[in-house]
Amino acid sequence: MRIAIIGGSGLEHRLSESGLLLGAELVRLDTPFGPTSAPIAVGTIAGSGVGVAILKRHGEGHVIPPHEVPYRANIWALKSLGVTHVIATGAVGSLREEVRPGGVMLVDQFIDRTSGTGSRGHNRTFFDRAAVHVEFAEPTCAQMRSWLMAAATDGQGVGIAVRNGGTYVCIDGPSFSTRAESVMHRTLGADVVGMTALPEARLVREAEMAYALVALPTDYDCWRERSVASGQSLLSEIIGNLRASADAAARLIEHAIRDVSALRGAPSAAHDALGLAIWTSKDRIDPYEIRRLGPIWSRHFV
Repeated sequence: MRIAIIGGSGLEHRLSESGLLLGAELVRLDTPFGPTSAPIAVGTIAGSGVGVAILKRHGEGHVIPPHEVPYRANIWALKSLGVTHVIATGAVGSLREEVRPGGVMLVDQFIDRTSGTGSRGHNRTFFDRAAVHVEFAEPTCAQMRSWLMAAATDGQGVGIAVRNGGTYVCIDGPSFSTRAESVMHRTLGADVVGMTALPEARLVREAEMAYALVALPTDYDCWRERSVASGQSLLSEIIGNLRASADAAARLIEHAIRDVSALRGAPSAAHDALGLAIWTSKDRIDPYEIRRLGPIWSRHFV
């Protein structure tokens, strides 16, 4: 079992300073899809001995915009390192009054409004040379959400308000929504809006890893009229709230990974996502392609 954490700039240092992350080293992997966003910090969790891999989605210094993140390279690399569970974090705008900036939401559903511009269009699937159709009705792992909720409410004084469940609408970016788009996203039933969860979550499912998204609401997007008298722009509000949400998410993850017994005892349906999903006759799939995507699907060709 190995847990990956995607996002979390500074989380590696936080875990190391707390004594939770042991033997961390930076790993650079060559992938069939080019380099990862950044070197991956790999180590173990003190006490449990569970492996952990930490990847900065936007690279060192946040240099990669959402539509240019090398999602396939990132997920292929994590899978090749033996990752079984992925915790992703990401800033979002709130589309509901009750989803307050500065808090944390465990997303359970997605709406995809990305257009496939930039490298994102080349990142929608690993399977360009075979017909592979994974189930995606439940895109995040219920067991992981329960595990994270238990960590937030176990009475150990963590003090984190976590909202369990919510729908995330994913847009290309890098600009934020127009007001008309923001209102439309609300009518679609979305609770938060962001730019990075897709195609990331789809690729994690194709790689047969369980996925949980810890969303960090930083603002009320632009559907909510802002007071001119406040003198605060949307961007200044986002920057101000991001630290609070990121700190809450880091404390939640730090507390949760101290005890992963709930995950060991409840295998995710995602771990066999390809069991019935490969529709192309396996004898018609190029052996080179099987080797190229080895970490992702080789066990299904034994």
